[in-house]
Amino acid sequence: MPSRSFGALPDGTPVEAVTISNGDLTATIITYGAVIQDVRLAGVPHPLVLGYDTIEGYLRNPNYFGAVAGRFANRIAGGRFEIDGNAYQVSPNEAPNHLHGGFKGFGTRVWKLLRADASSVTLGITGEDGEEGYPGKVEVELTYSIETPATLKTSIRATTDKPTPLNLAQHSYFNLDGAGTIRDHVLTIPAETYLPVDAGKIPTGEFRPVEGTPFDFRAGRRVGEGVTGVVDTYDHNLVVAREKSATPHPIARLVSPKGGVALDVSSTEPGVQFYGGQMTKAQDPGLNGEVYGANSGLCLEAQLFPDAPNQKDFPNAILRPGETYRQETLFAFSRTG
Repeated sequence: MPSRSFGALPDGTPVEAVTISNGDLTATIITYGAVIQDVRLAGVPHPLVLGYDTIEGYLRNPNYFGAVAGRFANRIAGGRFEIDGNAYQVSPNEAPNHLHGGFKGFGTRVWKLLRADASSVTLGITGEDGEEGYPGKVEVELTYSIETPATLKTSIRATTDKPTPLNLAQHSYFNLDGAGTIRDHVLTIPAETYLPVDAGKIPTGEFRPVEGTPFDFRAGRRVGEGVTGVVDTYDHNLVVAREKSATPHPIARLVSPKGGVALDVSSTEPGVQFYGGQMTKAQDPGLNGEVYGANSGLCLEAQLFPDAPNQKDFPNAILRPGETYRQETLFAFSRTG
């Protein structure tokens, strides 16, 4: 499956695009940020993710649309942590905290195109020892593949030569209507607890029951339903499990009553960061021709828990030499009408 040019970064680094397809689903992947640039379902006349037709759109509108965030997705308090008694300081790019791997995290770098065929593409990236302050050289290999029926599968493997935090997350913004906001989408997340956060969006360490809170999506409800203004604050990790699993388990279901499309997400990861897209503010028209604004799309980021290197009760997020980081996350699309 040949790649095609998707433009170049300001320093001249070329960006490639590969379109993969199988059955009813087609997706386009670009090497910048390992971004899922577009997703189309047969019989549905619009894109199902937010994205841009040119690399300039991604550079001018840095919202992590479709990117793989890392070396550590989400936040690390103060950008500080310890491993085996050694203290480390990583980039405080969301001062004073660290977010999504720093100023030049995996989601804003060009990955190497390793191989591709009609229904899959494999990309690789290296995080050097000391990069953004992280210890260890990390080698990551990521495969996007389309499986029937209409499922986009993300498979990630990584190794390191020194103990290092590692938490990768696929950061697509979904809008199953193709336009407008996601407030009328119906969201289900089978989480009994969630992680409350402080003013800097760092988890307090508490596992709080979702019952009676705006974070209770167990029975499924409209994203915009509930306490006034809460839809403008959703950026929390919901706890589907307390540890990673060997095989993917359901973590979320999103349905568009208007568009007649459903998305089922399953993953090996224990948490799903639900972000309502309230801070989205773009300058350029996206795939659907509109300039994306608040709540134009939402994220369902399968991952380990935020600030895990500093939280003793959270799942382990330290990868060590001789170990292999593994993650599988599947996005299964279907028509409901």
